[in-house]
Amino acid sequence: MRNRLLTALAALLIMTEAGIYAGTAEYSSDNCNLTVTYNDEIVPGDAVFARMNIQIQKSYRKARADDEIRACLQLLRNGKKIESSNFYSIRTRKQAVSEMLCGLPVSPWLEDGEYSLRLIFSLSEAETMEFILPSSFRMREFNRETIPLDERNSGIKSDNSPERAAQIQKLNDILFTVMPSDIHSLKRFTPPVQSERYTAHFGDRRIYEYSNGKKSSDMHNGNDYGVPEGTEVRACAEGKVVMAENRISTGLSIVIEHLPGLYSLYYHLSAMNVKEGDSVRQGELIGSSGSTGLATGPHLHWEVRLNGSAVRPEFFMQDFTFGENE
Repeated sequence: MRNRLLTALAALLIMTEAGIYAGTAEYSSDNCNLTVTYNDEIVPGDAVFARMNIQIQKSYRKARADDEIRACLQLLRNGKKIESSNFYSIRTRKQAVSEMLCGLPVSPWLEDGEYSLRLIFSLSEAETMEFILPSSFRMREFNRETIPLDERNSGIKSDNSPERAAQIQKLNDILFTVMPSDIHSLKRFTPPVQSERYTAHFGDRRIYEYSNGKKSSDMHNGNDYGVPEGTEVRACAEGKVVMAENRISTGLSIVIEHLPGLYSLYYHLSAMNVKEGDSVRQGELIGSSGSTGLATGPHLHWEVRLNGSAVRPEFFMQDFTFGENE
């Protein structure tokens, strides 16, 4: 298939009202035209979201009406794939035009290197196009901290019981589930509490000191808000509650699905106002902050996962789906 690159505008950056820089690339072939809007800076701990507008030529639609559009976005390091995610349909405006969205997590453990984004688009098995989306890489530094644990928290942190293992497996099964039809919200997230007092941040490199003198290291997967027990906790976006239960390590915990593979998590609550299966609105009261589970004091741990990977929550407080100006 003969492909024609119309434009790939890495230099043309669009600063959205929400503060995210977006690049735009346009591609065409004999049978379709693609316009891709995406955040073109690859940053450890963030994500790359790409929104694709697809126009199919009328002659092709008549000849190949049964073909299914497929596309994926890949993160490459030195030309080798290290992460991949599929696009899913978010809107069909009319027969000739449709839109697809894709979210790709960027590991907070990435080191300096040569990174790039590859888009693979297929109208049929016989017609596949590949493009490199112009992008840049920016390194991020993370905080480091040492946390002493009392005897109770040392016991929770080192708990190897079958019960805790089953809880971890259950949560992972949820967070790695990607249902292309589960589109609850395309809006930017809002903070879960009315506080800007952080006691820990996403990506903090932690050393835990146990009461018996042993140590272990880990990464903090979310943001901790230092709020008093009983503080109202609200859903960051519209979605479906897929977990609401008491867990050994995270205490009273709520998980909400927002988009295919995109979840928000709320830990260490003192009370829960929702149950599994509930639909929630953005800003709806879902619980109260507390210190249940592995906690050294009252706070809210707020976490965001994309395709199972922890991503910096602030990324989603921007117009990350590039749709607010419609």
